[in-house]
Amino acid sequence: MLTPTIDSMIHNREAAERWLLQRFGIARFYDEQWQCIDRLLGGKRVLMIQRTGFGKSLCYQFPATIFDGITIVFSPLVALMRDQVAALQQKGIPAQCINYNQTKEENDAVIELAINKKLKILYIAPERQNNELWIEKVHEMHISMVVVDEAHTISVWGHDFRPAFQKIIQLVKLLPANTPLLATTATATDIVQRDIEEQITDARASKVLLLRGKLNRPNLYLHVIRVQSEEQKMVWLAQYINRLSPDGSTGLVYVGTRDAVRQYSQWLRFNHINAVAYSAQLDADSRKEIENGLKANKYEVVVSTNALGMGIDKPDIRFIVHTQIPASPIHYYQEIGRAGRDGKPTNIVLFFNETMTDKGFPADCSLLKAFIETARPPIHKYYTVIDLLKEELLGLQAITIRANLKQPAAQQIINDLLAQGIIVKNGRLYEYRYNAPALDTALFEENRQRKEKDLQDMVDYVYTNQPRMAFLCQYLNDEPDCYSHCDNTTEPVWQAAPLNNNDYKGLQQFRETFFPILELTQSKNNIVDGVAASYYGVSEVGGALHRCKYENAGDFPDFLLSLALKAYRKRFGNTHVDYVLYVPPTLSGDLVKRFATKIAGILHIPISHCLTKIRQTDPQKVFVSNISKRKNLAGAFAISGDIDLNGKTVLLIDDICDSGVTFQEVGKLLTKHGATQIIPLAIAKTASDNN
Repeated sequence: MLTPTIDSMIHNREAAERWLLQRFGIARFYDEQWQCIDRLLGGKRVLMIQRTGFGKSLCYQFPATIFDGITIVFSPLVALMRDQVAALQQKGIPAQCINYNQTKEENDAVIELAINKKLKILYIAPERQNNELWIEKVHEMHISMVVVDEAHTISVWGHDFRPAFQKIIQLVKLLPANTPLLATTATATDIVQRDIEEQITDARASKVLLLRGKLNRPNLYLHVIRVQSEEQKMVWLAQYINRLSPDGSTGLVYVGTRDAVRQYSQWLRFNHINAVAYSAQLDADSRKEIENGLKANKYEVVVSTNALGMGIDKPDIRFIVHTQIPASPIHYYQEIGRAGRDGKPTNIVLFFNETMTDKGFPADCSLLKAFIETARPPIHKYYTVIDLLKEELLGLQAITIRANLKQPAAQQIINDLLAQGIIVKNGRLYEYRYNAPALDTALFEENRQRKEKDLQDMVDYVYTNQPRMAFLCQYLNDEPDCYSHCDNTTEPVWQAAPLNNNDYKGLQQFRETFFPILELTQSKNNIVDGVAASYYGVSEVGGALHRCKYENAGDFPDFLLSLALKAYRKRFGNTHVDYVLYVPPTLSGDLVKRFATKIAGILHIPISHCLTKIRQTDPQKVFVSNISKRKNLAGAFAISGDIDLNGKTVLLIDDICDSGVTFQEVGKLLTKHGATQIIPLAIAKTASDNN
């Protein structure tokens, strides 16, 4: 099969479609696809804003097979990379990807293939722009075209802005002016569109062609279910989720955190629904297995954070449920856009807990409000870092500790200060720049206000009387169209009924079988992943703990003792334990000691009081980063007496597990004293805000 020349394809749609049929098995281009491809073959730049499922990938895959060199596709979606590489290879098109799920050796081998002209298409994550080997080797590649997928991420106004994406533009500026560039996204407001156009415009090249399509998805049946509690969401799903997919295709349930992933997936399984949990925390092989199972309809439901879905090429996802309101209508349109790509009727459900908090906003906004507040560190922390660097050169870890920051927040501050020219990099250290400009916080505040408005717009979607798809399309600056198929137009209104005694009984039975896992395993530490009786704040657990610890309400109540024993027996009931130990207190006196004594007595395991604190520490909650938490506890514990822990298994008890650093630091000490297994047991685990 001879590859046609570029000249034979430019402005010759008939010849191009003959090659399209031979190479891709597709007979015709959409008019917009051909318009884009014709422009790229001519060495031009294009911004394509088209709905999910339109076929944007073909717009760069087709010309990539004709160009003499390699096409670099920058994409944040690892699952999409894998799917598209596999599909291209099946067509005989040499393609590979570079991402964090692959080993260094695998990624290095792909780079060598690219340099040696063995590839037509290379997918790569934008963060690779920070990799020194990539920076060195990319200049040895014969690059014919650059593609920026999910291009809204190069805009500071985009809903998923990634600073590393902007470095792509720096690479493009080093290439010849006639190097074609395609930026694609399914979602861009006017301000994002203008920002992308400005960034990919080059004075050396012709004007960027904008191809903006219609966003209406008439086969999506949109529903909002307003509830008064999280339990109502859980009960409704258990009762009705099987009705959302009449043909048996797998659907997605999106939740806000990894802890919620575990809770909802186990709740559905408790109710005999074949559900699987997916989050970014899973190893690469597990993620691939679940993704493949999703495509094969192996499960009824995949419960996930938004770590799943955006890169999954599955046309028959038959329903999507959000248990947590997304951050904006753009996020929502993007996430539901992966459903029903085959054009068949598809159910879309958004739950919204409208119970008002004591802070004056609906409960379902709490998590996102917290995200907005922590999206950028407090302004005073910027000045703290500036003051530190005025005194001396510091690296990232030193800044993290001395400014009492989490490492991502410290990196965010460093990036912002570098961008504003206030500091400069000196090897691996950072230094304050002589005569540096003052910190400009206007953009920070503008971004915060925009995120607040985006969230309010999403709440407005919940309560709108408009056709719901019309609301989303208008938000994305789409032109008016004919909309229906939602609970404001032709579809019935779905509601969650008040919970009855049977519902409460089922929830209680579930809570007595579902116990949070404490993920604490470390190298050179014999601590294992432990278990907690509950999440802090679920039912009366948080309130009871708070009253006992801070309001002198006496010992932890018996219902916490019973729940902790159930958690222990479910996870470790068959494990032989030699001793019960407990974490010495900072503020709570002998509460944990007495609780651990009761546990030991019931389990008939000897309790030892050998674990002591030999110096004063601050409460862990005053520290932000785990680095600072570990420093606070370093050398604070000791083993007293003549207890022999060599070869022993220890049950280690504390009241609340937050970061897990306390358990881990004690685990290191016990490991040094010969303990071969340390089992952590906590009354409660604080809910995390991770994904």
